[in-house]
Amino acid sequence: MAKEHDVFRIGTGAGFSADRLDPAVDLARRGALDVMVLECLGERTVAFAHRDRMANPKRGYNAHLERRMRALLPACHEAGTIVISNMGAANPRAGAARARDIARELGFAGLKIACIEGDDVSDRVPLSQKFMDEPGTLADVGRPIVGMNAYLGADAILPALEAGADVVIGGRLADPSMYLAPLMQRYGWDTADMGRAGAGTLVGHLMECGMQITGGYFADPGVKEVTRLAQCGYPIAEVTADGGAVITKLPDTGGCVTEATVKEQLLYEVHNPAAYLTPDVTADFSRVSVKAEGKDRVRVGGASGRTRPEKLKVTVGFDAGFMAEAGVSYAGLAASTRGKLAGEIVRERLKQIHGIASHPRVDLIGVNSLFATAGQTPTQSEDVRLRVALRTTRQEEAELMLWEVESLLCCGPAGGGGFRGSITPAVLTKSVLIDRALVEPTFEMFVA
Repeated sequence: MAKEHDVFRIGTGAGFSADRLDPAVDLARRGALDVMVLECLGERTVAFAHRDRMANPKRGYNAHLERRMRALLPACHEAGTIVISNMGAANPRAGAARARDIARELGFAGLKIACIEGDDVSDRVPLSQKFMDEPGTLADVGRPIVGMNAYLGADAILPALEAGADVVIGGRLADPSMYLAPLMQRYGWDTADMGRAGAGTLVGHLMECGMQITGGYFADPGVKEVTRLAQCGYPIAEVTADGGAVITKLPDTGGCVTEATVKEQLLYEVHNPAAYLTPDVTADFSRVSVKAEGKDRVRVGGASGRTRPEKLKVTVGFDAGFMAEAGVSYAGLAASTRGKLAGEIVRERLKQIHGIASHPRVDLIGVNSLFATAGQTPTQSEDVRLRVALRTTRQEEAELMLWEVESLLCCGPAGGGGFRGSITPAVLTKSVLIDRALVEPTFEMFVA
């Protein structure tokens, strides 16, 4: 059992699926971490992972898992740092097996990699299930389901840590739960202690997005200045047994940790600060204190919690066919007028000539791409980019859209150039709630 004055150091090595690797390696080498968490999974990310697994049963885990494991395992193994991640996405078993093979190649015999499963509930949710936050049911979507994943909490991770896992790889492990679980294990917090769960969830929520709290996404030149952003470091949380924490970073890295960066992240994706729902707790952030304790050191505390939700959120991924995207640039006087005309031409031809019922999204980047859906009138610009996007279930329609945009190069209006086009798989996600009893997490240990 840890002593009251002990400090537990948790670092973030990724805040989303394609986050940077080099600052994670730096943090693993010099951060003296007890745990490194790599949060790599979002709703659309896991849906795309299911599509990958359907195409190849050996895939379905994060595309960067192999590079991350090769780069991080040596430093983490040397420092005794436990790695926890949801990089397993739609295939945690294959991801854990690959991590084991990499550990063997690196010579780390005996390294324990825990695979956490049980989040895939595709066989337990009926099509009549109502959406969580909008009218309708799953059946109303009318597209094939690729997968359904429930958010797993700290109770799914704890058994693996208690069994001595050096690396934990799961699927839809909830972001803050990956930070809460090692705190529970280190300090012996009871899973029924909602106060401690709320405090640990606050730490996880602040840390889960990586550089958002060390100045990265916070930066806004001329408004919120951040130095050496290209060398921005990942955050570290120094947590004590009472749940209090100091958020910091390696001292010689770029970025910053200030009261402002912490407060901005504190509010990120929080609809109700007094009732932030996770699989572990209904957290209350309404009385959180944020106080600077020196350069790049901010103390946080005051979070609490009450009974965890009776139901778990489930992300349902659908195969949405194809996403076609194409663009042409217009330059010179009245460029925006010509770009607007080009967009109107594409809309008309897709509907009248090709009979495509799907509505394309047409933007003039540099004029109205951000606020087009708000009905704003384009203004003049001397340099604009026409962007047309079409989601369709038929590849032929996607190809026709690209063809129509490229034909603008000679068919007019004048001054267009620089065509680029692509067709990629598309997914659609919806959220539902299911009874907690329907979700049964398990873990299996893979030994290098």
